[in-house]
Amino acid sequence: MNFFDAQDNARRTSRRLVYAYVMATLLIVAGVTLVVGATLYGLSPASGQYTFGGFALQQAPLFIGTALAASLLIVGSTLYKTAVLSSGGGGVAVALGGVPVPSDVQDPLRRRLRNVVEEMAIASGTPVPEIYVLEQEGGINAFAAGFEPGDAAIAVTRGALETLDRDELQGVIGHEFSHILNGDMRLNIRLMGVLFGIMVLGLIGRMILRGARHARSRDAAGILVVGLGLTVLGAIGVLMARIIKASVSRQRELLADASAVQFTRQTTGIANALKKIGGYRDHSYLEAADPEEVSHMLFGPGSRLSGLLATHPPLTERIQALDPSFEPGDYPEVRRKDSVDAPEVAAFAAAATADDIGGTGSEVDALPETITGMVGQPEVEHVGYAAGLRRSVPDLLYDAAHSVDLSYLLVIALVLDRSGSTLQHQLSLVEQQLGRERTRIVREYYDALGNTGAEYRLPLMEIAFPAIKRRPLPQLEYLVELAGSLIDVDATIDLYEYCFYRVLVANIEQASRPAKRRKRQKAQREPVRRAAVDLLRIVARYGHTDDASRQRAFAAGVAKFGTWGQKFSHESDENYTVRTLDRSLETLLALNSDGQQMLLKAITETVLTDNRLSLNEAELIRAICASLNCPLPPILFEKSVG
Repeated sequence: MNFFDAQDNARRTSRRLVYAYVMATLLIVAGVTLVVGATLYGLSPASGQYTFGGFALQQAPLFIGTALAASLLIVGSTLYKTAVLSSGGGGVAVALGGVPVPSDVQDPLRRRLRNVVEEMAIASGTPVPEIYVLEQEGGINAFAAGFEPGDAAIAVTRGALETLDRDELQGVIGHEFSHILNGDMRLNIRLMGVLFGIMVLGLIGRMILRGARHARSRDAAGILVVGLGLTVLGAIGVLMARIIKASVSRQRELLADASAVQFTRQTTGIANALKKIGGYRDHSYLEAADPEEVSHMLFGPGSRLSGLLATHPPLTERIQALDPSFEPGDYPEVRRKDSVDAPEVAAFAAAATADDIGGTGSEVDALPETITGMVGQPEVEHVGYAAGLRRSVPDLLYDAAHSVDLSYLLVIALVLDRSGSTLQHQLSLVEQQLGRERTRIVREYYDALGNTGAEYRLPLMEIAFPAIKRRPLPQLEYLVELAGSLIDVDATIDLYEYCFYRVLVANIEQASRPAKRRKRQKAQREPVRRAAVDLLRIVARYGHTDDASRQRAFAAGVAKFGTWGQKFSHESDENYTVRTLDRSLETLLALNSDGQQMLLKAITETVLTDNRLSLNEAELIRAICASLNCPLPPILFEKSVG
């Protein structure tokens, strides 16, 4: 299952969840209406004069009002809970007692955690998630939460930090990244809202039961019946919601285990982590936090529920899927540790370096399809490469990426003109807006970036993002505005710089409005067609110096659109500005999965018409993919090309 199939699968599961939620709500509303109606019928002096059906017809407004009130209560509670969770993954982690892991953390266990998460993010082509530790939880567990990769958070229990070695921790983090890449996080947030909405009815029933003790004896019987009925219906509703949640979760957990193996190319890491859960006295259970609300998000079961209500497959089944030789009950003795050795903190043992990428280009075969297949599918080579890349980033840039005060200056340096033709104009604009001292720092970062390869730029953006989004929203909006002005300073768009700007815009938008959802569109709709063609026209200009080669590049790319693409030519009087491209990419962000695949194949075909791929072109494709929310791992030439 590739990235696009996984996204479609998550959307189909979400639709099934909505259908199940609607059915459960209708059944519960019908039950509430029946309980309230039967109680009123029994207490009515006229009950002997009418059948229950006759009473219901006579009191139809009351029955309808009860049904509407119950519906509004359930739906309103669901929407309320979803709105509360709309602050993003960090809000969920904090609500469960999560403590942020700062970027300059010195504790070896937490430093190791941050290194592993950053390596996984670079390997995946996603922003680095916020990182939390559930300090009060001794069990071995973890979860990923959020609506989109840009607002994601990963939380790990203290027990996991103190019992897992680096390979095992890497397997667990790989499992959580698969949830991020497969679209499971938004589904999990919806499940939390659904469960809360249905659970509220039972809570109200219990409140009514308590109130019945203080009611007059003449009214107590009716109140007691209503309270008891709501409590029972609420319990049935919660049971239904838990069964729905468990059935969805079990399927996603097995897929995430398999994806973690793909990440690390070894089953021992995640398998040994699962074995340690089985042999550990605290298992994976949550004690300080309420596990039920987030049980479907956890790496291991958060409670002792089993059977239909279990949100995870049996531990033995998960282990044997990874290690067929495992004998049930053969769990290791597990001990905690307070620290780790420096080599284990530092990096992935098989880490590659930047030298492993060829920067001059290489012959390729059917690379558009190969690249499209890589989206959202990082493998062990990418993780090893990411570890080496992270380790080789100059200290000046690495420290800036982790600083709330300096990370935004690094981002400004990233969008400055690399050719130098408009650099002085851009620096003058920066000085007007930020002052001389900050401009000096930006220039220092720009010079340092000039001494690194193009492959460092997107990862630095991804590493810097957690620090950037800790700034107030008005400052983030100002940063976006300034970055847009810098790349449009001479009314000429450099596509490479523009794509970095779009990555910044997309990530800030996801962080500030994580619950926003675009309506998916097919590639055949006219606005989407025109936006796709506009993007191809400017891609054709990049890396092709003469008009004939641009024509060939555009024709090769637009051919991927099929018959409707044939009516468009490369010729265009359009004067492309930041605003023009913004409109195009905003439209293309709403593409469905089939449309995304078609567009990415067209883009790569346009770039690769000369059958050569340079490092700059590879990073351009990655930047475009990132701006379209299609995370592409680093393109390792010796693995993917030739």
